[in-house]
Amino acid sequence: MGYKVAVVGATGNVGREMLQILAERNFPADEVVALASKQSVGKEVSFGEDKILKVKALEDYNFKGTDIALFSPGASVSKVYAPKAGEQGCVVIDNTSQFRMEPDVPLVIPEVNPEAIADYKKRNIIANPNCSTIQMLVALKPIHDAYKIKRVVVSTYQSVSGAGASAMDELFNQTRSIYVNDPMEKECFTKQIAFNVIPHIDVFMEDGSTKEEWKMVVETKKILDSAIEVHANCARVPVFIGHSEYVNVETSKPVEINEVRKLLENAPGVSVFDKHVDEGYVTQEEIAGEDNVFISRLRKDTSTKNGLSFWCVGDNLRKGAALNAVQIAEVLIKNYIKK
Repeated sequence: MGYKVAVVGATGNVGREMLQILAERNFPADEVVALASKQSVGKEVSFGEDKILKVKALEDYNFKGTDIALFSPGASVSKVYAPKAGEQGCVVIDNTSQFRMEPDVPLVIPEVNPEAIADYKKRNIIANPNCSTIQMLVALKPIHDAYKIKRVVVSTYQSVSGAGASAMDELFNQTRSIYVNDPMEKECFTKQIAFNVIPHIDVFMEDGSTKEEWKMVVETKKILDSAIEVHANCARVPVFIGHSEYVNVETSKPVEINEVRKLLENAPGVSVFDKHVDEGYVTQEEIAGEDNVFISRLRKDTSTKNGLSFWCVGDNLRKGAALNAVQIAEVLIKNYIKK
């Protein structure tokens, strides 16, 4: 007997990716339900190569009898419907920012803190971390286990898909406008994104940080180690899919780069491609559709006693969102809600 799974926000970038990954990984579901707002009812979404699902209304859906729901509809929608689903006995894996920092909701990356999943029973909700946090911590976990990380400074270069399908359209349309001399229009971003870099993701906080930067700080502490100090700088770049990060790490113990390389090569969810020659590194354009986090430019930081830095690239729609949620569901059915 298989599971009944609902995907909430099934018409969005991440929702479609969730459906695709469930099919790719042969998740043992007898039934998969695609849910979105009433405006999307009747639309068709793909589930794997051959199956088409018709979208149903989230507002009218009863989650009783649904085992797992993967949510990616936006924080305000999750705030209303995720607790309702949990109360009806469905385990919610929520990809929005709504529940991440709530103390009774586990915030999980399966390669980093799978043991935290056990706490889902408090509210039947598990939170998926921010995309940029996920890919960084998958890489930092083996380093922290071996050397104990004291401080991280990260600069991100995040693709427009992290802001949704309309943001991807805006990049395409602005780029086209430049070449055909049409008027430049902007709605999703505060400044032109085509041929530009915008040092601003999410809203500004009182201390001058953006909320995206704040998320990386607090989520790292919740998931990996509360003692780690983190400083984040987040920028949006004119790339459709894939986030990249320069990560600078200070550890408690002296580091040996070749040992770090071996740790990363053996870490789950990590691929190392680090050749100190032209094209000996991985870029965002190359990793769309890939599941792993890719590490390049690994080197010692000689400006501090125990320092190193590396370049980290990942598909934000997959490991940064949909894949991580499906992997959480896989741990759930393996260890907690067996049929």
